Amino acid sequence: MTSWDNPVPVATFLSLADLEARSQSDPPPGVSFIDDARSRAYDTVCVPLTTAKWRDRWRDMCIITSEHHGERVESTERHAETWRANPAFELGETRGSEEVEGVIVMISDWLELDASDSWVRHDSEIALQQELSYASYLNIAAYGRAINTCLSRTPYMQFSIRLPIYDPTIFQSSSPRSISGSPRDNPPTQPSSPSASSTPVRPPEPRAVPSTRASEAELNATWEMWDAIRSICAYNPRLTLTLDLVAPLPSVPGVLDRWAAEPISHLFIPASTFIANTKGYPVLPKGSQSFIRDVMKHRPVVILSDTTTGLHVKGGETAYLQYVRHLDKTSPTVVQAKTAGTVEHFARGYQDYLQAPLQPLMDNLQGTTYQTFEQDPVKYQKYEEAVYAALSEWPPSDRIVICVAGAGRGPLVARCLSAIARVQRNVFVYAIEKNPSAYVTLQRRKASEWRERVEVLFGDMRTLLVPERADIIVSELLGSFGDNELCPECLDGAMRFLKSNGISIPSTYSAYLAPLSSSKLYNEVLAGKDGKAPETPYVVMFQAVNILSDQGGDDGDRCGPQIQECWEFEHPRRDVVLDDQGLPVTNSHNIRSARLTFHIPHAGVLHGLAGYFEAVLYGKIGLSIHPHRKDLVSKDMLSWFPLFFPLKEPLYLPSNSELQVSIWRLTDQRQVWYEWYAESFLPVLRPPIQAPKVGPVPRVDGHGSVWAATSTPFVPPSPLVDAIDNPFVVSGDRLSKEVTKRIQRVSSFKTGVVKIGQTSLHNPGGRSSWMGL
Repeated sequence: MTSWDNPVPVATFLSLADLEARSQSDPPPGVSFIDDARSRAYDTVCVPLTTAKWRDRWRDMCIITSEHHGERVESTERHAETWRANPAFELGETRGSEEVEGVIVMISDWLELDASDSWVRHDSEIALQQELSYASYLNIAAYGRAINTCLSRTPYMQFSIRLPIYDPTIFQSSSPRSISGSPRDNPPTQPSSPSASSTPVRPPEPRAVPSTRASEAELNATWEMWDAIRSICAYNPRLTLTLDLVAPLPSVPGVLDRWAAEPISHLFIPASTFIANTKGYPVLPKGSQSFIRDVMKHRPVVILSDTTTGLHVKGGETAYLQYVRHLDKTSPTVVQAKTAGTVEHFARGYQDYLQAPLQPLMDNLQGTTYQTFEQDPVKYQKYEEAVYAALSEWPPSDRIVICVAGAGRGPLVARCLSAIARVQRNVFVYAIEKNPSAYVTLQRRKASEWRERVEVLFGDMRTLLVPERADIIVSELLGSFGDNELCPECLDGAMRFLKSNGISIPSTYSAYLAPLSSSKLYNEVLAGKDGKAPETPYVVMFQAVNILSDQGGDDGDRCGPQIQECWEFEHPRRDVVLDDQGLPVTNSHNIRSARLTFHIPHAGVLHGLAGYFEAVLYGKIGLSIHPHRKDLVSKDMLSWFPLFFPLKEPLYLPSNSELQVSIWRLTDQRQVWYEWYAESFLPVLRPPIQAPKVGPVPRVDGHGSVWAATSTPFVPPSPLVDAIDNPFVVSGDRLSKEVTKRIQRVSSFKTGVVKIGQTSLHNPGGRSSWMGL
């Protein structure tokens, strides 16, 4: 991937006509077409691998039409069988030069790997493998159009499939015809034996009438195609996506958002995608600008085509290149990554990288880990403000005791002392730390900085005897999910030396969950060396991800918000049964569970669950990594990345479906662990049931029935609500009387849900991942 410090690479696409014109223009000796492109400020070039001569020969061999008859058929089939036995190019069928270093090559886009004729599919696959074999001979690194067999046969190559965001033909009333002619009648079951039958050529179809309406199912078609291909290829990390932006982008945000979670390596942008501004210079529509700026987080190679055709009157070829550079420089992700002090800048190199959560009770942290956390000025500023606010409410005459539980190398102690100096109260501080190495640092800082204002204590806060009870306990034991680093268990022990009217900072913290799609993270999990990886939560700085859920429909009682709360912990907790030492008898009070229902508006694939937390330190002062509130609560806080709960197998979720997620926080006397599970449902309609003349009406509920008790609200069909999309400018009020009547009729129906999928239970009994007590 391109470095954040460098602009994304931009390539120019040279068609066969461009290459032919260049060969006739007699370029200066020693100047290659890639040198020529670089002299025009491009980074590389994209060229077709083969010529029209190869296409014509393949069609002549492999497409039998009514023109092929008698001796002609026999001769053609003999020629085709010779080619099938030993596929090879003839002179003039490939691009003449073997100059390939730094070149992106396009495999022939006329090969019909999905043709209805089994012979055409068979011969197309042979041709594809032949082209890739030649590309391998040339030592080329990136390609368009590839399938699973090619991945397995060429293990050292990267492949990229070129697809539009949607099929432009959906805005036409008739479908386009195939380039290969009609399928053969009665194709043989064994493709190795050619057929001598003939089929007439399909007559030309009438010109399609353009339309400006398309259903979401039609807009989903190319993404569904991509999902099928990458699933067949087992999410091979060498298979990436080239997005072709030749068509106008749809206006439904969710349709675009899901592409952000895919492995985009290239953007193909023809000059026709650009529009002219008031001065005649090429620019992109605002929707395309926003989408490309967002996609720049993938650092793709941008391929520009037809920039020398003079489609726009001003700017020439360089205007397109300069415009793409401008979009890259103004991409919010790129800007944040280059701005010191932001989370994106701090996390450079760690985006979508799986990290095991800390085990602070089992392991003593290294000095570099402490140093990383201490770089976060926002977190410690929030803690200082919380301590200051708490102290401000104390009578000036009182002596106040603060205990820093888990002092580390002392940043919280220093912030407490700063708050004390500001509020001018009589306060003494105890600093407790169990890490022997950090304890040395604390003693050094006491001797040189804090002196008699602080007493340093060595030991585990759950068992250590403290000289006196504290008025305020301050701790930074929170994890990415709030409780995943055992903050509840640690503070249970620390509450022994908190006064009955004492304050805990933090006072509460909550865990949040959202359904997530990310092929990159799924591949990272698959790369795990053992079977435990898919059942292990990871700390991840999300980048190439898509949150699949949205706000619940019109009925807020059915589905929750896009990101939902799982549970909350509060300190001090007054209802726990304690033993003689002031410790909980068991850890059962820290068990939690949640069952959350999410509305999935657009088709996608669930790869895991995103976990976040939000904490109240004191009063209105808090910490948050909740995506919707983090900038309001603690903007640019660096200490925590979200938590990722992976799935063993992806779960497909269709448009307007419902996802039910169950998650548990479980414990015994030795460890704490999470278990998680998901089910998918599809809303269905049932008309109002008329009461029968005789006998009771049977009640149908969600227990063991296809009808669930609750569901995502059914979205009635309409040009606006039923995912009807219009990427062009149209009038907003087009609801006819017939459509209005239809909405009213459908809205009177009751809805239920049909279960369509589920995952396995992940990490039962903590068999793969757990936090040790």
